[in-house]
Amino acid sequence: MSAKDDIRVSKFLSYVLRHAPESIGLALDREGWSAIDVLVVQACVHGMPVTRDQVLRVVATSDKQRFSISPDGLRIRAAQGHSVPVDLGLPPLPPPVVLYHGTAVHFAEAIRREGLTPRSRRQVHLSCDKETARRVGERHGTPLVLVVDCQRMHAEGYVFFRADNGVWLTDRVPPRFLDGVEADSDE
Repeated sequence: MSAKDDIRVSKFLSYVLRHAPESIGLALDREGWSAIDVLVVQACVHGMPVTRDQVLRVVATSDKQRFSISPDGLRIRAAQGHSVPVDLGLPPLPPPVVLYHGTAVHFAEAIRREGLTPRSRRQVHLSCDKETARRVGERHGTPLVLVVDCQRMHAEGYVFFRADNGVWLTDRVPPRFLDGVEADSDE
């Protein structure tokens, strides 16, 4: 399987496991899990030929670690980024002092007014480092990295979770916790 095939399978898995399991007749359990063998069969039936080995390789080699395999090796789920209702069963954790959110410059004014909201997703995604946030922002235009005062948010009762792939999640970030806005730079 080529790198191009791996990207195709990864995008397919992201779409199905995060947003549209019904598009291939798949049902996720309440925590977002699907049996890998059922996923493979349903994908093939709906015109996306994929094997169990391909799925496992994409999960194992993904630099973004978008997917998790259950400890018994039988189930798969998206690590985060869902628009369908799921409860990932993640325990609340105290966050780092600051985290970062990557977006595009053209969203800055709305974010200054409304803060960060999950929009079509279930939760806001935050990164541990500026570079990751910058790469996320690049997907939407000229990147902008927002600095989130998580220590103060947590002290005021906001809850944080860390997904299996290290992405931090929270329900929203009001504007008062956005300590600074850093434009893209070559730091």
